[in-house]
Amino acid sequence: MQPVIIAAAAAFAGAIMALVVYHFAVVKPALRRAAAVLTTHDELLGAGTMPATRRLSSLEEGHAALACRAERAESCLRELDALSRTDVSRIGFVRYDAFDDTGSELSYALALLNREGDGVVLSSIYSRADTRTYGKAVEGFTPRTNASVEELDAIAKARGNTATS
Repeated sequence: MQPVIIAAAAAFAGAIMALVVYHFAVVKPALRRAAAVLTTHDELLGAGTMPATRRLSSLEEGHAALACRAERAESCLRELDALSRTDVSRIGFVRYDAFDDTGSELSYALALLNREGDGVVLSSIYSRADTRTYGKAVEGFTPRTNASVEELDAIAKARGNTATS
């Protein structure tokens, strides 16, 4: 049985030698290349003394913070857009003489409208005896009741059109 044990030991030693050769011929150079790739990776990320995983982690945290700020800004923008739909952003003003015996164009029509053309047109009619003020609702750049030429001109100016008298 001695020769069998010697043969088994020789086979075992041969296998160990094959593994050692394989390690130095294949595994060690592959590990060296992997280490070089990892070093290049860290240099490309500009990590310096910080490991690549920590650098990537900090970049992810920064991205999450920016996403949060963008979401808050978008929320504010939606709120401002909703608010701007109802603000008085279109104004038209027309001065005129309501009566032949008055001058200086002391009567006026003032249209105060939002973007959709909803709002009010105010008219102040001046005479030597008194002054009267009227208000009429406007929807979609159209007065809900009969309007004077001057009131229609004020609405047209608020809309951005050229008024015609």
